[in-house]
Amino acid sequence: MVTRPALSVLDLVPVADGSTMREAIDISMQAAQQADDQGYERYWFAEHHNTQNLASNATALLISRAAERTERIRVGSGGIMLPNHAPLAVAEQFGTLIQFHGDRIDLGLGRAPGTDPMTAQLLARTSAQPEAFMSGIADIQAWSGPRTTANSRIGAYVAEGTHIPMWVLGSSMNGAAMAAQLGLPFSVASHFAPFQFQQALDLYRREFDPTAATAQIEQPRTMVGVNVVVCDTDDEAQFQFSVLQQMFAGIIKGARGPLPRPAHIEDVLEPHILDSVNQSLSISAVGSPSTVVAKLEELAAATGADEFITVSYFHDPQKRFDSQRMLAEAWHG
Repeated sequence: MVTRPALSVLDLVPVADGSTMREAIDISMQAAQQADDQGYERYWFAEHHNTQNLASNATALLISRAAERTERIRVGSGGIMLPNHAPLAVAEQFGTLIQFHGDRIDLGLGRAPGTDPMTAQLLARTSAQPEAFMSGIADIQAWSGPRTTANSRIGAYVAEGTHIPMWVLGSSMNGAAMAAQLGLPFSVASHFAPFQFQQALDLYRREFDPTAATAQIEQPRTMVGVNVVVCDTDDEAQFQFSVLQQMFAGIIKGARGPLPRPAHIEDVLEPHILDSVNQSLSISAVGSPSTVVAKLEELAAATGADEFITVSYFHDPQKRFDSQRMLAEAWHG
């Protein structure tokens, strides 16, 4: 029998049609509190900008508020998009978070801007090239480690000695290769980029270097992103999944907006758009609790994942809370 991976949550703080940014943040904080009680491993917030249907802009602030309202669960970024930030500022922010909340904070780092090209230019602080990305990670580690002669001139003193736990996020072979070379855990964005994710996992495990100066773990550790919708019945879950399908179709069409209400998807999306959406969202577990458990067990056997990070979009917050609860109950027994 395959060991069941740990369960975590990735939250982009979605804003539903008819709702406000404040309400979306409050709903996410409630979900984090419930995940803490339900046995989830970690609760991560993504970074996105210039998107009216996502309130996950100031990631570190969301992390701090969620950590204040929880007790056990790890809280972190999935991720901080490093090209948008000076590494010194990231070290100071996450060092401060650890000073606030202790050893429950994760720093997941990615290279994508999390926005459109024009907004990315306004945010840009460092290069997105692999060499700059890995150099930034090394710098953050140095500032959050013990003081040495190598980093004695400039210090992120609030981070010193915190040894900020880091993950590399990626949707490609490049991300996997960098995580392996750095000796860090790897989280693959298979929930929206499924096309090479298995090859990326294989590459990461094959090339993982525990002797790297930046290594924080001795063995490869993998996290697989998966879209999850759990309802009482398979039909109801497919109906609720249409919220994400419509949202993704809006991305394809360049017509983003607040989270729509669920609909019978064949009635609202053209067949060629729906085919494209479903290909991108193929790493999904949608259905009743038993259906979702079976799909996740199949995915665990295929990937060897140590952890699943689940992504869910609902127009109705109560449906979101119910799905999160039902998944935890079914998975943890």
